[in-house]
Amino acid sequence: MFAAARSLSEESFLDEVELHGLSTDVTDEASVARCVDRIVETAGRLDAIVNCAGFGIAGAIEATSIDEAKEQFDTNFFGTMRVCHAALPVLRRQRSGAIVNVSSIAGRIGLPFQGLYSATKFAIEGLTEALRMELKPFGIRVSLIEPGDFRTGFTASRRRVDGDLGGAYRLTTDRALAAAESDERSGASPERVARLLLRILRDPSPRLRYTVGPLSQRLSVAVKPLLPAGILEREVMRHYKVL
Repeated sequence: MFAAARSLSEESFLDEVELHGLSTDVTDEASVARCVDRIVETAGRLDAIVNCAGFGIAGAIEATSIDEAKEQFDTNFFGTMRVCHAALPVLRRQRSGAIVNVSSIAGRIGLPFQGLYSATKFAIEGLTEALRMELKPFGIRVSLIEPGDFRTGFTASRRRVDGDLGGAYRLTTDRALAAAESDERSGASPERVARLLLRILRDPSPRLRYTVGPLSQRLSVAVKPLLPAGILEREVMRHYKVL
């Protein structure tokens, strides 16, 4: 198994998985192409792709610059596209393989003051739905994992937008992010997500979506289509202390 990232750690969530690290930047098309070529040269084939590169920016949408929004999409969304573009010719020739795109519960329910992060994950949801149908005739399996809050380095790496707008959103932004960070730091180990991922990759006929995380977050996704929009909106705002 190969792990591709800008910065690599020797730690592994699962002892039974041997990882080979490759330094890769998903915002650089040539870097992604070199990574895929190296894997195919080393292993002789490509069995699965897991797109999980991403980071979060936080702040009011009004205070988020277009450049900041583009940077968020470049990694989270277009990074996924670049990897798919590089890997799909190999998978199509093989007429086999799997792609798992890591979305988020924030890709099903928009989060206040993480609107651009949610937007990238909503985009990945739509992309993956279409990709699954396009690749089924080639025998390529496509699925989504939608994690809730887990205890990872994502919290520390979240960036705030530069805009402040005279402090118009400062209080509500601080409260919402404090609530989000509390949920993340008290979350479970991401090993649960890793084990789910292995189960999906070993399944010859996986579902489109797999939601994983705290029960309350998974229930929110499940009941969203059933509730009047205002009720769920009010509960999300209360949780993040926007009301």
